Amino acid sequence: MKNFTSFADAGDYKALLQQALEIKANPYGYQHVGRNKTVGLIFFNPSLRTRLSSVKAAYNLGAQAWVLNAGADSWTLEMADGAVMNGGTQEHIKDAIAVMSQYCDVLGVRTFPTLKDREADYSEEVFRKIMQYATVPVISLESATLHPLQSFADLITVAETKQKERVKVVLTWAPHVRALPQCVPNSFCDWFSEIDWVDFVITHPEGYELDPKFTKGARIEYDQKKALEGADYVQAKNWSSYHDYGQVLQNDPAWMLTPAHMALTDSAKFLHCLPVRRNVEVSDAVLDAPGSLIIQEAGNRTISMQTVLHEMLK
Repeated sequence: MKNFTSFADAGDYKALLQQALEIKANPYGYQHVGRNKTVGLIFFNPSLRTRLSSVKAAYNLGAQAWVLNAGADSWTLEMADGAVMNGGTQEHIKDAIAVMSQYCDVLGVRTFPTLKDREADYSEEVFRKIMQYATVPVISLESATLHPLQSFADLITVAETKQKERVKVVLTWAPHVRALPQCVPNSFCDWFSEIDWVDFVITHPEGYELDPKFTKGARIEYDQKKALEGADYVQAKNWSSYHDYGQVLQNDPAWMLTPAHMALTDSAKFLHCLPVRRNVEVSDAVLDAPGSLIIQEAGNRTISMQTVLHEMLK
């Protein structure tokens, strides 16, 4: 594994998933892999789970880790090629990433979309520059369009809790107070539409269709209640419009997941990437129910990162 930015980089997902389950069963059994190695982590936006789970994953493997908040802990970075740097930026991304590569064996990077320019966001301008200038393997800690470590953790969570050979997994849009990017739902679709033991359904109001390249193979159902019927797992997440880029087209509170919605399922387990706006996206009664896997899911963020680091460092 040279880089990890999407499902395609997982290669044989069954083998990678099996490795993850073995690492979870013996998290400190692979410390020879990370000994005398350093994991670098750079964040262009805030984080809780990604930051802490990535550091813990490195430590579990016997590696060291450093964390840099771009622009806060470092000089302000210039992104434009050929820029005349006579303004507010102090260091070019070209130099900064090349230098950071000298200080680590693997570089994890978290970027964020503008939600203003779809072409720029979906071309992954910032992430592509980092990949271009890095001289060590790069792990996406979330990019403008995808969040593969989260989706891998979701897959681990489903795999270790499923009680059927084949399961129905539903991704449902949820209301929110802000316009959010499509990274998490894109990535969830990127992974779960490829899993051969999953019947995958996406439900959302009309106008919230995701980029078709991520939803291929999934069934799209605009009737939320119909989509939830017989579900074994329900993942709730808000996202803004892809086609009317970054816009909130409607915010119907009826889409907030409640026990009445979950009653339509086959005693489904509940997933959410966190953070969650309680009683806006999902009711307390769903989040705190016995079938809620949100904390286990968050714990598996360490396992997904540790597995990817293991593959790169071994």
